[in-house]
Amino acid sequence: MIPRTLLAGAALALCAWAAGATDLLQVWEAARQHDPQGAISQASRAAGAARQDQANALWRPSVGLSASAGWASAQSQMSGAQFTMPGQAPVGGASFATSVNGGSGSATRWALNARQALYNPERRAQTEQLHLGAQASEHEWLLAQQDWMLQTTQRYFDLVLAERRLVLLRQQQQAVDKALTEAKDRFALGDAPVTDTHEAQARAQALRAQVIAAGNERDMAQQVLTDVTGLPSGALKLQAPGPVAVSSAAEPFATSLANWLSRAEQNNPMLKLQQAQVDVAQQDIQKHRAVSAPTLDLVAQATRDRITGTGDFGAASNTQNQNMVGLMLNVPLYSGGWRSAKLQEATHLHEKAQAELSRARMQVGQMTRAAWLAEQSGQARSSALEAARTASQARLASTQLGRQVGDRTTLDLLNAQNDAGAAELAFLQGQMDTLMAQLRLHALAGQLGWSQLQSVNALLVN
Repeated sequence: MIPRTLLAGAALALCAWAAGATDLLQVWEAARQHDPQGAISQASRAAGAARQDQANALWRPSVGLSASAGWASAQSQMSGAQFTMPGQAPVGGASFATSVNGGSGSATRWALNARQALYNPERRAQTEQLHLGAQASEHEWLLAQQDWMLQTTQRYFDLVLAERRLVLLRQQQQAVDKALTEAKDRFALGDAPVTDTHEAQARAQALRAQVIAAGNERDMAQQVLTDVTGLPSGALKLQAPGPVAVSSAAEPFATSLANWLSRAEQNNPMLKLQQAQVDVAQQDIQKHRAVSAPTLDLVAQATRDRITGTGDFGAASNTQNQNMVGLMLNVPLYSGGWRSAKLQEATHLHEKAQAELSRARMQVGQMTRAAWLAEQSGQARSSALEAARTASQARLASTQLGRQVGDRTTLDLLNAQNDAGAAELAFLQGQMDTLMAQLRLHALAGQLGWSQLQSVNALLVN
């Protein structure tokens, strides 16, 4: 039977081809099925969940069976014994001796042991550590998922920008080649100086190098996205943010900075992970403090020892059976300083974990503030970049007209074309940066998921 994951990936690819474009949600779903990062985080999560079973197992009974067989010798002597026989007076001063020679004696032994912990402070601390470790793995998985989603989105936008840059450079190259041809023709007619030809020639050669570099950058970004999604490079017809993407998405982010800082303080997975590590370090202190505490176990044991063979007095055998059910009390008295040294180490590690939590809290606050400010300034920046783009297009049109009537030089036209392309790329980059700031803000608040990615995807157009 074909795995569902392969069917889902194939269906996703077919949808992308059929639609003629690959949107952000399709790329994310393909990455979830194909990127090894998913398997890594899922395996780590499953390993962490196993700590819950380990914690429960610490308080279940343990049962063990041991058995041995081999050659053995035995010697026993007893003197000053007294024994009695029916109808006879007790006889004192008797002596007994038995022997089994090593060459002829066979020995067998088996033992069945069971133990159930009743009171064990050290084990209780270990149990709590394992529970906390399982919770920490969940926080770590959520953090990895959000980072993975941000990384995939950034790779998507990187390829979009690289493709758009390559398209614009090729357009500029065509325009410069055309300007070069015109400059040569006009120079041949005596209508333009030779400097126009030289300037157009220099710009054309520079653009050829830029096109090659942009093509390499596009190919690299495309290969990275292909590697993590498994989608053929020919199917990656990506969508870019529309002209009104930032203004359309800005309304949900009107929440105050204090509110976002509060969300991050309560829900940030990195802070939750760090807090879990602090709690684990605290339980480690409790565990080493409990090393010197008494423990009480319910124990049961059944053993049988048997040796048979021949010895100095003929055939001989000895069999011993022991059965016991009861309580075992263990009171540690002296560990040679090991317990105090381990306790001192655990105390310092707990202090370190607390300091790391404080540092992480400060870093999360700074990143939340930076993401909020970037999002808030994104709309104004986008408006400014859009105005610059419109102005550069108008300047290019007027320069083209001026070049035709002789009021502008070829260099003026080439500069106007370059500025128009740069303004177009800057506007697209600003759109992407603002959308990424919005996603990062959600991630810092521990709220980045499918719905947030869907909202960004709705702002992309062909």
